[in-house]
Amino acid sequence: MEIVTSIVAGILFMTATYLMLSKSLLRIIIGTGLLSHGAHLLILTMGGLKRGTVPLLDEHAASYVDPLPQALILTAIVISFGVTAFFLVLAYRSYQELGTDDMDQLRGNDQK
Repeated sequence: MEIVTSIVAGILFMTATYLMLSKSLLRIIIGTGLLSHGAHLLILTMGGLKRGTVPLLDEHAASYVDPLPQALILTAIVISFGVTAFFLVLAYRSYQELGTDDMDQLRGNDQK
């Protein structure tokens, strides 16, 4: 199962890199979202997909799941949500002011 999640994380990284190298601002925002999802899967895979009980330890706990990767993923989800919301507001305001989402036109490089 870890091989499958590693391949899916790699596909997400590949797709995110492709989208982030495009000229459209909306594709760049979608690419950063996919990049964060790939990072979440990577952290989950690196933590190991183990079967065990909940991480509430007592004297008779034989096996339990490590809660640290899940806490890191939860923190990363909150941060990526904030960054995505900021990017969407920034893209909306730039589209209102300039009337385009093309990165070349936003830089001032008119190649018409």
